[in-house]
Amino acid sequence: MSELIKFEEVEKRVLTIRGQYVLLDRDVAELYGVETKEVNQAVNRNTDKFPEGYVITLDSSEKTFVVTNCDRNSSALKMSRVLPSAFTEKGLYMLATILKSPVATQTTIAIVETFAKIREFARIVSELPDIKDEPTQNALMQRGGDIFMDILEDNILEVSGDEISFELDLKIMKLKRIIKREKKK
Repeated sequence: MSELIKFEEVEKRVLTIRGQYVLLDRDVAELYGVETKEVNQAVNRNTDKFPEGYVITLDSSEKTFVVTNCDRNSSALKMSRVLPSAFTEKGLYMLATILKSPVATQTTIAIVETFAKIREFARIVSELPDIKDEPTQNALMQRGGDIFMDILEDNILEVSGDEISFELDLKIMKLKRIIKREKKK
């Protein structure tokens, strides 16, 4: 599967509003390759598919916070007379069933794959303290490390020079990865 967007493209747009991770309607539209009004029309025409908790309409103080603290699109957002909507993870999934463009489909696949990796990693980390069998614990740590590094290597880490070392020390798990470049002969 060839992803059209990368993890960091989604991650840098994620905001915390009312204690939930969300994407603003204008960011969703950009990721999905459609206009913001198309995203909002899809919600308005399918209100039964967006129960409470799927889409949040920001109030004026939340809009001011976003305009003040976020670099991207702040001038357009500041000038807009309409309060922006913010989509939770559930709202994004539901929106994907409505928007049918090829970009929307590929974007949704990338978002789903990323969230699935994050959820599996979180499950592994939460299970590790309860596992007493060393081979099972080692296998889980290896799988967790593979998932974590997959997310980082594909989307965040850039290798420069001959070697890069990355280490993450969680209380129950320590991940270390050294990436070496082969010297050309």
